[in-house]
Amino acid sequence: MRIVRFVGSDIDSYGLLINDEVLDMPKLSTLMDVSVPPSIEKLVSLGFEGERLVEGLLTSSTSAERNKATVKKGEITLSAPIVFPPKIICLGLNYRDHAEEAGAKIPDEPVIFMKPRTSIIGPDEPVVKPSFVQRLDYEVELAIVIGRDGKNVPLSEAKEHIFGYTAFNDISARDIQFKDGQWTRGKSFDTFAPIGPCITTAKQIGDPNNLRVYTRVNNEVRQNSSTRNMVFNVYEVVHQLSRVMTLEPCDIIATGTPSGVATFMKPKPRYLKPGDIVEVEVEGIGTLRNPIIDEIEYQGGEVRLNRLQHQKRP
Repeated sequence: MRIVRFVGSDIDSYGLLINDEVLDMPKLSTLMDVSVPPSIEKLVSLGFEGERLVEGLLTSSTSAERNKATVKKGEITLSAPIVFPPKIICLGLNYRDHAEEAGAKIPDEPVIFMKPRTSIIGPDEPVVKPSFVQRLDYEVELAIVIGRDGKNVPLSEAKEHIFGYTAFNDISARDIQFKDGQWTRGKSFDTFAPIGPCITTAKQIGDPNNLRVYTRVNNEVRQNSSTRNMVFNVYEVVHQLSRVMTLEPCDIIATGTPSGVATFMKPKPRYLKPGDIVEVEVEGIGTLRNPIIDEIEYQGGEVRLNRLQHQKRP
């Protein structure tokens, strides 16, 4: 199942993405007089039980009920599937080829940093380039969406704590990152964490450790790799991180990026600039598209803040 969050003129809801349509699950449940969680965060927090609940609605609903609860994708706007994650945990140097292009040693333990939730945007929302940032970069990543609390999770049980997966673009201000010698400030600006367009459930995704990942800038392929090239695979990541911190439902874990980032391009870097269109794609999830705009052109900051303040909290 591919679960999306969507907004309209008077609605903030979630549903199943089926081709070019979205089946509004709260609306379907109302038609069927069955209770479902009011938000996608509440659904994720149910773990596998949430997935079974949605599957039950699908199998027990009539075609007439589903038709009444279906909206065309063109009539709504897809939003970031998770807006209020407890944590955004990111891995650095988790692809062998990326470590090689960076001239870095392959880590023997996960290298982690955090992003604030205020950096999250969804499909087609603009990434804002601050006026003092000169070296803006992209990073396609497979992101894990946690569905069940876990501390010291055994490797053999890691899969049971994953609700699903989404695409993640770890936007980075390289000039600040390299100046600081650590990664938090250069990766934490507002709009620097595009995620979406959906959450594909763990049951649906198949093998998360063998998925193609791509980045395209203005339709030019920049990154083209597979999650099988990760140093620590999805389940090892969950196991290792849970030894450090308690994992909670709706935590987002970005699992690192492969080679091909702008800063290490030869003969010279090719950084993002206003007017560029960046697309990151993860097999089984879809394509996440975001334009790059200059801070001076951005008039939506207060609108975005107002929207975040009024969206449903989990």
